Amino acid sequence: MDSCEKDKIFIKFDGPIIVGAGPSGIAVAACLKENGIPSVVLERSDCIASLWQHKTYDRLKLHLPKQFCELPLFGYPKSFPKYPSKAQFVSYMEAYADHFDIKPKFNQSVKNAIFDPQNGVWKVSTQDSVYESRWLVVATGENAEAVVPEIQGIERFEGVVRHTSEYKSGCEFRDQRVLVVGCGNSGMEVSLDLCRYNASPFLVVRNSVHILPREMFGFSTFGIAMALLKWLPLRIVDRLILFMANLTLGNTDKLGLRRPKTGPLELKNATGKTPVLDTGALSLIKSGNIKVVEQGVREITKKGAKFMDGQELAFDSIVLATGYKSNVPFWLKGSDFFTVDGMPKTPFPNGWKGENGLYTVGFTRRGLLGTSCDALKVADDVAAQWRPMACYSGTSLG
Repeated sequence: MDSCEKDKIFIKFDGPIIVGAGPSGIAVAACLKENGIPSVVLERSDCIASLWQHKTYDRLKLHLPKQFCELPLFGYPKSFPKYPSKAQFVSYMEAYADHFDIKPKFNQSVKNAIFDPQNGVWKVSTQDSVYESRWLVVATGENAEAVVPEIQGIERFEGVVRHTSEYKSGCEFRDQRVLVVGCGNSGMEVSLDLCRYNASPFLVVRNSVHILPREMFGFSTFGIAMALLKWLPLRIVDRLILFMANLTLGNTDKLGLRRPKTGPLELKNATGKTPVLDTGALSLIKSGNIKVVEQGVREITKKGAKFMDGQELAFDSIVLATGYKSNVPFWLKGSDFFTVDGMPKTPFPNGWKGENGLYTVGFTRRGLLGTSCDALKVADDVAAQWRPMACYSGTSLG
């Protein structure tokens, strides 16, 4: 034991240690509680759903209807709209935690977690404590850390540079020319928001991207896809969805938004790349209010950017809509269950369980539906081990 560890508080816990108090961590804690199993939830921030509370833009809403974004055992209030806002989702999360009496330990940043084979326990170290348990649930998710690409010359830029994790509103960029790097859902929505403040967004689209209407003929596109998948093969559903999308949106290739050769659902399953669900940005691209830049950025200059085709444009600010990544490799030690990118090596639906009492929730690349599925599986699996232990020790599960 090193000198730093000697000063820490050691806490042995009967139930699982859950790292992360986002939707995944809170969901699995609730499912465990329904099985009579206690848990401790460690959260580095000062609140639950910290990504939603601290690192999302104000106009954010759920991209899918609320029935596809519920956590297990406790639904949304009936008064909530079809697509709840950021504030409504946070209030749902808080109500969910209150309903199951889940009280995470906040401001507990996990420095490392490692399995002790001699004692058969996981040791999870934070800045001031060491927690021990037979089970560890990794619930920090796919979006724990912002991805900030290294772009040549960006340190020379004289304007504001923001990652979307720091972007709140286009108010800060009123009347400016703004370079938006990244054309996923965040890049599209930030561009749309910038237009509300009379800014001129230039959207960098380096790769192909599927853009689908959020709704088709009054129904959720995602809901239509889920219904069709019950009866038809995935590739056939992809063709039908793309046919209807082209009828609704037109040919996006003509706008500089080339579609991948692989269908949206197949691509999502294979790579985790989510199609863009349009909430209004496409019409502004068609009108020229949002300008598409098909060439990648070669370098940033003091006043703007140079692109791969030699073109140089001036900008007042830059927004990096370059996504997020898992941070698991930085703190989970001695396990080969995760890839170097911090994702389970075993694909969905079997990536929720590792060895020696290791579990994961929130790494399915299938949103809150995947989270709910994994949370229930983890709770059932731990319960199967817990009950024999409880019977042996005489502990009541009531």
